[in-house]
Amino acid sequence: MIRDYGLVMRLLALLRDPPVALLWGGLSLSAIGDQLYAVALTWIAVGVLGASAGYLAALGAACVLGTALFAGRWADAWEQRGAMIAADVTRALVLIVVVLDWSFRGHPTAIALILATIILAGGQAIFRPALQGLLPGLVRDRAQLPAANALLDSTDRVARLLGPGLVAALAALVPVKHFLSLDSASFLFSATALLLIGRLHPLPARHQTHPPQSFFASALHGFRAVAAHPILRLNLQVTGIINGAWYAVIFLGLPLVIARHAPGSAGLGAYGLIISSYGCTNLAATLVIGSRKMPESPGRTIFAGHLVLGIGLMMMALAASTPLPPAISIASFAASASIGAIGGPLHDIPVAVLRQTDLPRADVPAAMRAYLVANSGGLLAAMLIVPPLYAALPVPGVIAFCAMIIAAIGVAGMARFSARPILADPS
Repeated sequence: MIRDYGLVMRLLALLRDPPVALLWGGLSLSAIGDQLYAVALTWIAVGVLGASAGYLAALGAACVLGTALFAGRWADAWEQRGAMIAADVTRALVLIVVVLDWSFRGHPTAIALILATIILAGGQAIFRPALQGLLPGLVRDRAQLPAANALLDSTDRVARLLGPGLVAALAALVPVKHFLSLDSASFLFSATALLLIGRLHPLPARHQTHPPQSFFASALHGFRAVAAHPILRLNLQVTGIINGAWYAVIFLGLPLVIARHAPGSAGLGAYGLIISSYGCTNLAATLVIGSRKMPESPGRTIFAGHLVLGIGLMMMALAASTPLPPAISIASFAASASIGAIGGPLHDIPVAVLRQTDLPRADVPAAMRAYLVANSGGLLAAMLIVPPLYAALPVPGVIAFCAMIIAAIGVAGMARFSARPILADPS
């Protein structure tokens, strides 16, 4: 209890610094907007494209992958705050264009959804590495960096709780297209916060001290940085598979199942409620796991997280294949999502700590880009493979298959690191 209180006090102390508070506030609202967008766009895309909506996610993953690979050559030389502002404003503008096009035509179009997917994915690939580069210069006391990272990580967890819950609460009151308007407004708020940070805490200009690497060397830098670390290396090898299978269930299989139980705005509200249930447990697990010391065998903990996620998704498949009244089915999906959500922090927190503490600081941004590339590649592959499976096979069966893949990777990884703690190669 004392330890948890101390963690809370450290986070509150950081928020007394205006630049950090502005950054946290902007990211929090933007993250909630992103969740509104993710839930609403998934529902819109399934309505417009059916199971082929998975190809829209594949396009987004391809854009993130390409941007992370090829923008990395210049990313470390960019002024991070300016890059973040540009990414926010561009994403806000494209969402406004989509809403205006929808209002003019009276319905969403596949072309508008594709445009939004491309721009938002590219903006994400620019914004996230820039944020990691901005934070160390913004925090006055470097000893507070761990708490600062925890504070910013909590924005996504809280958003996963509040955003879909807002969708559930507002689905009957707000036209679906204006969830995109709300996300656009959140990007503009984030950009404004970043502008104010520049006035309160000007950062020194960054000067490039060496020529940019070639595209090939830049793309491989992060993978090479992780290669000597057994846990991070194995985790990098499987993270794309895990992410692709998870996305195929949560953002394609689940809405396809829910649409059969509760079509229209009721279904959108139910979907938001389930994602919010996932976020609630996800946040609670983050606070509990984040307040504890690093586990003695982080590899076992990381892959135990995959196993827990796989179990939760398997429970979801069982609920989807069992004939139940709609209300009970939705409650079963929410309970399954809540259980699976515990796996996220079990994995994410040890991986983040290992990256920050076991790798040279100069290699951390490149290593994070490598994870972004791997996750996007896995998502791209999954969204090319899974939509035909959903069209040809029972949806619960495909969900169960994805869940078994995740659980099997978790079991194999736990066995790999069960003998003794392995942190890095002796060399």
